[in-house]
Amino acid sequence: MSRYYIGLSVTYHDPALAIINDQGEVLFAEATERYLQNKRALHCPADPLFWAQQLLTRYCPDADQIIIAINWRKQRPLYENIIAALGCLSASGLLKTGIKKLRSPLKNYQLHHMIASQRNQITGAGINLVRTIQEFYPDCKLKFEDFSHHLTHAATACYSSPFSEAACAVIDSFGEKGSMAFYQYQNGKLECLFESKGTGSIGFYYMKITELCGFDWLKGEEWKVMGLAPYGKLNDSLYNLLKTTISVDGFVCQHAGKNLFSSLQQLEQFKRTNQDSIELAADLAYTGQYFFAELMTRLLQHLQQITGQKNLVLGGGCALNSAFNGQIKIRTDFEQIFVPSAPGDDGTALGAVWLAFHQCQPPAEKLSQIVQTPYLGSTISDEAVNQLIQFNKTLDIQHQPEEICETVAQLLANGQLVGWIQGRAEYGPRALGNRSILADPRQPETKDKINQSIKFRESFRPFAPSVLDEYAGEFFEHYHESPYMDKTLKIKDEMRQKIAAVCHVDGTGRLQTVKAQWNPRFHQLISDFYQITEIPMLLNTSFNVMGKPLVHSLEDALAVFLTTGLDALVINDYLILKPEHGS
Repeated sequence: MSRYYIGLSVTYHDPALAIINDQGEVLFAEATERYLQNKRALHCPADPLFWAQQLLTRYCPDADQIIIAINWRKQRPLYENIIAALGCLSASGLLKTGIKKLRSPLKNYQLHHMIASQRNQITGAGINLVRTIQEFYPDCKLKFEDFSHHLTHAATACYSSPFSEAACAVIDSFGEKGSMAFYQYQNGKLECLFESKGTGSIGFYYMKITELCGFDWLKGEEWKVMGLAPYGKLNDSLYNLLKTTISVDGFVCQHAGKNLFSSLQQLEQFKRTNQDSIELAADLAYTGQYFFAELMTRLLQHLQQITGQKNLVLGGGCALNSAFNGQIKIRTDFEQIFVPSAPGDDGTALGAVWLAFHQCQPPAEKLSQIVQTPYLGSTISDEAVNQLIQFNKTLDIQHQPEEICETVAQLLANGQLVGWIQGRAEYGPRALGNRSILADPRQPETKDKINQSIKFRESFRPFAPSVLDEYAGEFFEHYHESPYMDKTLKIKDEMRQKIAAVCHVDGTGRLQTVKAQWNPRFHQLISDFYQITEIPMLLNTSFNVMGKPLVHSLEDALAVFLTTGLDALVINDYLILKPEHGS
């Protein structure tokens, strides 16, 4: 019998789909936003009908049985069922008055909207897959599984880590019961040590900071807070006020009691109302990030003391805070930190499918011994490029199977901006050398050039250095591997001017470690660039424009290439130049 497992992240934001075979091998994993070209894919199914059909045909052609697993429990919490019965989760219900305020930095209507959105997604989970399977695989047997949300985060992080044992922290905005869960991981088994209850949430806290800075957390703009924070300084009065809104004691995170709402009202005085008042927002971002780091440190140090572990695995939305992740080794007694390529909700599709797999058979030790590759998504085929060649009459398209890395390295050294597409797309929010925009990291003006002419985003947003592992210690203080751009480290003083385009205002860089065994072609490209410039790194940013996901198809890539300041586009072995650059 050919059995396949399909995992769905059915969170109302960042849905995703993952497929493994009966050996636990990952065949495919990708966020649905890529196929839809709809950033975050809010309220969209994880399994769009025609995409599901394509994936089944490609990865499950001989399926006799398919197990569909989702990342939320179908049995909903008591509070949720009560407010649903009271009608609070309908459109008109969001307007209801007289409902007791929840102890949270978010307003009731915001929380109820999130709960209602989540409830709707769970109800419709997998409906497109089932229709497709019934139509094209009528003899295929189906089984359904659902798992605790935080457990799926933990499974993604632990089963893709290089550790056989570790402490695991899952910290985000909310799950079935609360916002956090902590686990002991050993030999493929996850033991829950503590799961929080109630509305206390560091994720909600950071969402409030994002809102006060004038950004939109519903769009996932917490990134902007992290980028802006180094431009600011600590505001003591704001810091003291923030401490009255949320606290951490052991594993318990809670919002203040009767004084919470007066404190939240006082916070409004710091809110950025003028889009030009960036200095005020910078101090707010710095102070908010500063206090976030304190809260996270207390939780993680308590976890370390309880478990005695030296290895930490981190999951959940708060694990995307690379600025803090780079400080964990300094702030706590953990010695090794692993963050998966997709620690957010898109990653839980893989956690759900691995949990379903482990329910059917004993945990496979190989899952806990090999770092899972992040290159698990879609491809852009050579056939698509050849079709472009056939019908295109303007672009200069060159096939360079032997020289592509050497040619592109020279273009980059000459100051050109290159869109770089290779193999399978990355699983997770960050471009790791397969769906990237690349540039020379040496010139400080390159940063503004990319922000203004390609990304169309704020000038304070930084860019990542993708650095060869064998040379990274020469550039970064206290260097340790950061395979998925998951940690921000200090750049050594004497190196900052040499790589000015990837050096943030505070002298840091959110680096990507590059090894030949992880990504041979990207390693070769950087090595060729190093031979020309003596700099073993490239500026790397995601291949998209602000507000859009990473490019998915050839047409997506061409649209960005032809409507921005990109100088060259590389797809697999093909170099594509605009007419003015053609020979």
